[in-house]
Amino acid sequence: MTETIATDYLVLGSGISGLYFALNAAEHGKVTIVTKRKVRDSNTNWAQGGIAAVLGEDDSVDDHVADTLVVGDGLCDEEVVRITIAEGIGHVHRLVELGTRFAREDDGSFELTREGGHNKRRVAHYQDITGAEIQRALHEAVEKHPNISILEEHIAIDLLSRAKFGSETGCFGAFVLDNKSGNVKAIYAKATILATGGAGKVYVYTSNPDVATGDGIAMAYRIGANVSNMEFVQFHPTVLFHPHAKSFLISEALRGEGGILKLRDGSTFMENYHPLKSLGPRDVVARAIDNELKKSGEPSVHLDMTHLDDDFVRERFPNIARRCAELGIDITKTPIPVVPAAHYQCGGIEVDHNGQTSVPHLFAIGEVAWTGLHGACRLASNSLLEGLVFASRAADVVKDINDPLPQGEAQWLSGDATDSDDAIVVSLNWDEIRRLMWSYVGIVRSNKRLERARRRIELLRNEIREYYWDFKVSADMIELRNLALVAHLIIESASRRRESRGLHYTLDFPEKSDTVENTVLHKSDGPSPR
Repeated sequence: MTETIATDYLVLGSGISGLYFALNAAEHGKVTIVTKRKVRDSNTNWAQGGIAAVLGEDDSVDDHVADTLVVGDGLCDEEVVRITIAEGIGHVHRLVELGTRFAREDDGSFELTREGGHNKRRVAHYQDITGAEIQRALHEAVEKHPNISILEEHIAIDLLSRAKFGSETGCFGAFVLDNKSGNVKAIYAKATILATGGAGKVYVYTSNPDVATGDGIAMAYRIGANVSNMEFVQFHPTVLFHPHAKSFLISEALRGEGGILKLRDGSTFMENYHPLKSLGPRDVVARAIDNELKKSGEPSVHLDMTHLDDDFVRERFPNIARRCAELGIDITKTPIPVVPAAHYQCGGIEVDHNGQTSVPHLFAIGEVAWTGLHGACRLASNSLLEGLVFASRAADVVKDINDPLPQGEAQWLSGDATDSDDAIVVSLNWDEIRRLMWSYVGIVRSNKRLERARRRIELLRNEIREYYWDFKVSADMIELRNLALVAHLIIESASRRRESRGLHYTLDFPEKSDTVENTVLHKSDGPSPR
């Protein structure tokens, strides 16, 4: 028999959006948070730069909206942009009430920095570990709340569909694997909230932690939710280039404080690509670096901080300075070698203004969702703001869900599946997916590259599908299955966009189309999504 757990709200994911939703929803129901490793293992915990909001006297909602729309390159939903920026201010102050520390000026106001694409200093931060500080405060608040329970080391396998119990459609929870025992549990909920983060691990070079395997997007697509604009993958321009760094992020805030991008011979180049030079939008800067590396054959460019005051650099960026020092780089004396790497998924599960997906009772918030805020390219540090706003909005509307849960029990059936004795298949397929995505569906694309990727990913998905059904489920297998599906969705979306816009640049269609459209995918459009 499958163990069952009943809750009001099931949250999959433990980053800023999942924890903030839980705190708000716990005021009117019981919340169960499922996280596949520890609570701190999230993209939020790795966020360095900060959270963008209108907190300075010289700033305004209109100014922040304007910067977001420019960087979004014509694909932002302006209503969503205004909602997020206007409401987000109050949520930043709520973080402070919950114990989050932010850097302050002598008069007690927020110490604000500037990042790429911003025309004002509006990024609130705590040193260079803002995400970790927010995660800490939210985690402590969640642990104290009597209506919230946390299941660590549990990974969702698939969402539970009401259609299998006589209803037309809808979600009522998920099958979840206990990583330690190997047992599968069925968790029933009035509302299921996907807060699983992004899919950076679909690329071989990424700033994301290992947990970012696109699980929420894949599960939502399989149950019938629409996904949108998956072609828009943001590559962060500056990730530390070092054999032992494991893609350590060099925050955009370094450029906001005066850091300059240079070639290895010391010459600058960003003036040839954008008026804001080193502080240009991320899509422009990443493509510029990629182009310069291809022209020169060099393995990296440099981010130079050596002209700035030594004490200021060390005090403002203590974590980055410390990590670089561990690798033999004194950032006050030596330029930092950097390269672009996959960083943020601007597309995702299509949701309305409250985080509701196209599947009843299924919500998506944070990076896993496509709200319309980011358009074709995300303005730096808008993501944490989006997570707060849509977590709060979703928590407000789920209290009105009173549909009874389906009658009957959801049973996990392993059938004739056996324990795998060939785990090398998983690791090899994982590696091949990530390398083909980097080579063919990276910063610069073409029809030929996308077609090569499409053919190979379908072969891999067939191998993975066979393996999935023949052997007992494992966390590695679940992630690989999801990663392969997300790769397919990115390739399919990129193939459908016949223009270059924002983060999507293709050699075959280098110009921007006069028609502005979103790329919406549904499982009925193509082959089985399993």
